[in-house]
Amino acid sequence: MERSQVNSKPWYVLLNQLADYLIHYLGGGKAFITLSHVINAHKGGTILVVLGLMYYYHHFTLDAWIYVALHGSYGICWVLKHLFFRDQRWERKITIGGALFTWFFLATYWIAPWLLVSDPPGEVVPFRLYAFSIILYVLGLFLMIAADGQKHFTLKYHPGLITTGMYSSIRHPNYLGEMMVYASFALVSRHWVPWMILAGWWLIFFVPNMLMIERSVSRYPGWEAYKKQAGFLWPRW
Repeated sequence: MERSQVNSKPWYVLLNQLADYLIHYLGGGKAFITLSHVINAHKGGTILVVLGLMYYYHHFTLDAWIYVALHGSYGICWVLKHLFFRDQRWERKITIGGALFTWFFLATYWIAPWLLVSDPPGEVVPFRLYAFSIILYVLGLFLMIAADGQKHFTLKYHPGLITTGMYSSIRHPNYLGEMMVYASFALVSRHWVPWMILAGWWLIFFVPNMLMIERSVSRYPGWEAYKKQAGFLWPRW
């Protein structure tokens, strides 16, 4: 590929292509591992990992139990979502190198519970922090699952631009929901490192993915009107 062709591509396209290589082709060789198996093993196994950390550090405070309930149930819901209306993007085959990269990159999400339970209990945490985190988690999980479900069944029977339901006011409600879910985990952890990790995930993966989706669906009639109607990650009041 010529340098002029690379430079002419938007930054999010280049980031998306880099992520695609790292996840699917890193290290070369035969692609025989299904990406969804790696993702589901990580997310579904989170509850066991966090419980293991709690037992290893003998940390059984309220915040630890709230964290395992939130992050653990999210992983179970993710696997259930995959069983009933799976995202075909995760059904691609990847190399061993891609599987290892995906696993270790996803494992950065486990830094939050490790920071939480490895630190001896000390400060008294206001219960309103827990209340806000739980509300944020529930609303985020609802947004993500409802939006993914609508997208799956709508595109299955009526391919094209989705402008109704969960997508009537927000163009990427599923991404907003997942961001809210992980923000609730960071709040419970009460540490700045998980926020830095989330910022990296959102800037490197989430934003480029959303912009790539918009690049793809912009070919459909009505895109410009829909773009004025619905906000990127927040409703247009």
